Amino acid sequence: MAPDPLGDQVSPSSGISAPGCVGILAGGGPLPAQVAQSVVAAGGSVFIIGFEGFAEPDVIAPWPHRFIRLAAAGEILSTLRQHNCRELVLIGPVRRPSFATLRPDAAGARILARIGRALFSGDDGLLGAIVRVLGEEGFVVRGAHDYLHASVGRRGVMGAVRPDSIAVSDITRGRNVVVAMGGLDIGQGCVVQDGLVLAVEAIEGTDEMLERAGRYRQDGRPGGVLVKMVKPGQERRADLPTIGPETVRRAARAGLRGIAFEAGATLLTDPRECVARADAAGLFLVGITTDGTVESLL
Repeated sequence: MAPDPLGDQVSPSSGISAPGCVGILAGGGPLPAQVAQSVVAAGGSVFIIGFEGFAEPDVIAPWPHRFIRLAAAGEILSTLRQHNCRELVLIGPVRRPSFATLRPDAAGARILARIGRALFSGDDGLLGAIVRVLGEEGFVVRGAHDYLHASVGRRGVMGAVRPDSIAVSDITRGRNVVVAMGGLDIGQGCVVQDGLVLAVEAIEGTDEMLERAGRYRQDGRPGGVLVKMVKPGQERRADLPTIGPETVRRAARAGLRGIAFEAGATLLTDPRECVARADAAGLFLVGITTDGTVESLL
């Protein structure tokens, strides 16, 4: 039976029983804390590496942690080993720094050399290379969804609002756009209004894309739709599409009618609050698949 996405945000019955010390490589947002809570609920322990400038101190404060520069790979790896962390989770947004500002330590420079050309590819290419290198260093990298089953968005309509035929058409077009764009490792989302693509997501992220879409929204037409999906062939142990209450708020402010996300491959940081905010704003939330007609999900 599929887990209820409106149940608890963390689930001790994630299929990983009594893990040892799990290392969490934490960017921003609430998900690093939710992973930590789930691991502890399952009888394990955690140590969090908070990336300086990205991880939020208040979020990771309840658990053992240390803030380290993103490019200080030697310090990161030695700290993880010191705390006997064999399993790792990469979770939370991190804005990619420019190569000139990385300032890697000696181990970081060696790892960058091993990553090679992927450093200059899209986010998925880079993250896939990082996961591979961490495996070569002796760590087992797991996806956050291994611990947060109840936060994985399910198939179908989640709230009280349902998309109409125009919205369904926009979802279908948006899905095709994101699949094509994702195949080039560009982004995971776009906004479509009455067949017109208002914005696509690149390095700026979803929040800034929604701001831009709001500026270009066409008056006199039904509001647009945000579509978020995993890139084809994406490394799913890192950077799954994520939607939170703030995403819903920004979508409403941009004048959108709803949000469609890839079912089974999108994390909702607070499913209950996402649905509550969407219902209050008159927005729909719907989980879609990469194939089949959208109408069949409604």
